This record gives sequence, C-alpha cells and structure tokens, in this order.
Amino acid sequence: MFRIIAAIFLTFDAALAYAQGYPNKPIKIIVPFGAGGIADFTVRTVAQKMSESLGQQMIIDNRPSAGGIIASEGVAKADPDGYTLLLMSNGSAVSVGLFKSLPFDTVKDFAPISTLGFFDIALITGNHSRFKTLGELIAYAKANPGRLNIGTISAGSTQNLAGELFKSSAGIDGLIVPFGGTPQLITALRSGEIDVAVEILGPVMSQISSKAVRVLALMGDRRFETMPDVPTVQESGIPNFNVASWNALAVPAKTPKDIIAHLNKEVSAAVNAPAVKKRLAAMGVDAHSSTPEQLQHLLADEIKRWSEVIRQAKIEKR
Repeated sequence: MFRIIAAIFLTFDAALAYAQGYPNKPIKIIVPFGAGGIADFTVRTVAQKMSESLGQQMIIDNRPSAGGIIASEGVAKADPDGYTLLLMSNGSAVSVGLFKSLPFDTVKDFAPISTLGFFDIALITGNHSRFKTLGELIAYAKANPGRLNIGTISAGSTQNLAGELFKSSAGIDGLIVPFGGTPQLITALRSGEIDVAVEILGPVMSQISSKAVRVLALMGDRRFETMPDVPTVQESGIPNFNVASWNALAVPAKTPKDIIAHLNKEVSAAVNAPAVKKRLAAMGVDAHSSTPEQLQHLLADEIKRWSEVIRQAKIEKR
C-alpha cells in the first residue's frame, strides 16, 4: 500500500514539475483548413500574440481535408503533452452528423482549451437586388414556393447547413444551390443567378465595402459592431434564430489539467488583447475566449443542433 501511495505522489510531483516548466519548446497548432482563409488568419493572429507571452514559437501546420478529419486524427493520436494543439470549429461538430464514422471521438478524444472567435454568417444579396430587407425576401419566398434560389458553398459546409436551417426556420420553400467556393458564389450572386447567398462575413468584406453586394441580415444573436445598421435574422422576424461559425483550441484528452489551465490563461490574454481584437474585427471576427467547460458545452450543443439539421435536410452521410 505504501508503495502505491508513494507512486501516486511521485507521479503527481512529476506532472506538476513538468507543468511548471511548460513550455520549453515550440508548440504546434494543427489547422484543418488551408492557409489564407479566415480560420487560418484567426489562429495565426492569436498564435503570434501567444508566442510573445510564452516565449516559444507557435507553429501553424495546415492539414486541410474533408471534415477536418486528417487534422483531428493527428491531434487525437498525438502525445498529450501540450505541444500539439487542434484548431477546432463548428465544422468539428458538423462532421459528427455528416460522416458515418470517424477515426476519433470528437467529444472524448479531445480536451477543450478555449474559444478564439466567432464569425458572423450573413444573408447577402446583390447590390441591385429587388430585396431591400430580409422581410421582403421571406414574403417573396412564401408567395412563390420553390422559386427562391439560396446560394452557399459546398454541401455539408456550415454555410450550406445554415441555409437549410434558415429555410426551415422561416417556413419557406427555396432551392439551396451549392458552389465550389466563395468566388463562384459571389459571381453567381452578382449576375442574378441566385437571389441570396449565405456566407461568412470575412471572405466577402471587400465586396460589401465596395457595395457590390448588400447584407440583408446577420445570422447571429447580435449586430456586428462595424455594421450597426444591419439587423439580425431574429430582428427580421425569425425568433430564436442564432447561427455563427466559431474557432477554438483543444489538445489530446489526457493532457495534464495544469497545462490546459496554463494554455487557457494564455489564449484568454491573447484573444482579449486590444490589438488582436481590432485586427480580427476588421475581418468580421468577434474575438472571444471561454473556459474549457464553456467550450465543452458549446461543442455538445453544436453537435446536437447540426446533426438534427442534417437529418431534417436529408443529407446523405458520407
């Protein structure tokens, strides 16, 4: 018995000493998206600030794949030592309902650290569109079942599922038209091929600024500070509608709690730094940290929500 107790204390002391010396080498963040996108921009902005505070380089390792599976599997199987982090997103939650099976458990194989930011998703129309408000668009759709064309990027993406959720919540019958990427989506919108598009604000900020397109409404639960005149979908007549894309950081499940707490503190300081918040806001990102527990609840809620959207939209699992 004495030997068992002694071993427990030795293990605890070793973990504590390890945590106190953490980090003593570069930290890698594996990102399930390609370089240059809004998620990549967000994590690089936060990581740069964290590097200054931690005194260690934060290495961004982009591993894009369908559903973020390659990146997630890499982190799930990594050593739980705090030196390999995963950039999570609402896509992590979507994948649970979108794929027949995953080589990891999205809830059990990762330990949450903190959210980084939330991305507003907008309903956008061409600048010369007949629709001046979301109310007008909904009224048209109800009067003309099946004639409204709603463009999004690829089927199964957050934007695509947000479009499906908007249809069901608004009680309208419209056609969801998926495109290969944002450039094709905006081209179709400006040409009148589609009536409205569902897209994250960041990639279309320049189009909005140049008045090539207009934002009818934001899908989140509050107005965006740099667009105070643009209402939310809730304010436009659909109660309780709240959809936003988000990014967060997580580590392998068995990572010591002291290291998770340390990383949470560093993420919070970086995300709430005025310069970081300002830079992210310019790209349509609301920088926002959380506790690990809050992120765990967010992930669970998002998995439930998007799995139901996928089921209702009858999207075939991959």
